[in-house]
Amino acid sequence: MAFLDVFSHMDTATIIMMIVALAALGCVAGILAGLLGIGGGIVLVPGLLYIFQALGMDSDSLIHVCVGTSLALIIPNGLMSARSHWQKDAVDMSLVKVMGIGILVGVAIGTIIADNLAGPSLQLVFACAVVVLAILMVADPSRFKVFKGMPPNPWPSVAGTVIGSISSLIGIGGGTLSVPFMTLSMVPIHRAIGTASALGVVIAVPATLGFMYIGLGEAGRPPLSFGYVNALAWLLILPTSLLSVKLGVWMAHKAPVKMMKRIFAFFLVIVAIKMWMDIL
Repeated sequence: MAFLDVFSHMDTATIIMMIVALAALGCVAGILAGLLGIGGGIVLVPGLLYIFQALGMDSDSLIHVCVGTSLALIIPNGLMSARSHWQKDAVDMSLVKVMGIGILVGVAIGTIIADNLAGPSLQLVFACAVVVLAILMVADPSRFKVFKGMPPNPWPSVAGTVIGSISSLIGIGGGTLSVPFMTLSMVPIHRAIGTASALGVVIAVPATLGFMYIGLGEAGRPPLSFGYVNALAWLLILPTSLLSVKLGVWMAHKAPVKMMKRIFAFFLVIVAIKMWMDIL
């Protein structure tokens, strides 16, 4: 199919609406990443789902495409973030190695589970996970110290396995889970965030490849999808998400971040309820 044939069934207004909606979604994801320090997957997965559905693209595999595309977008964002943190000596490579082994195992587990879940079931898993992430955001685990230091092996690898499986299953970079684990283990918050950015790449690369593979030949995917990764959404979201991160960082120094976290957590719960209602 030629590239232009993809849009042959859409009128001009629909094409413009799709481009604007995807670019705007990238802006929102980038701003929230800079403002609240969260991965874009929490926003990208439901955002992509609703945009595709509004365009009349609804199928059992649509949620899988949203998760896979979100994972693919984490790769360039994660690389840029990890590079910045590396230059500030805020990436603990020993932790990346020990947790990374578990993460790779977890990614394999999460991808296999996703392959065996029907669309509504995966959507239900995502909605439940979003509520847990919203609670973590409000609770701010960095205030608490559970361990006197990073636990010895195999516990960091076990934590990596859990983080990798959940992150690959719902299309997030893992920072929302790995940062609390590290801060509870007495890792300084800035070092935890920097290390989490590198771990996000460790999650995203194999998970993206996995979703591309398990989605090959599946019916009901949006046009220009490679497996469960949609190239068109990736190309439209990436530039705006990268450009808007700096705006989010600027806002973080101007806006009351704690209040913004509470508002966003409330928004996440509303999104989860909407997804539950769509399934029921």
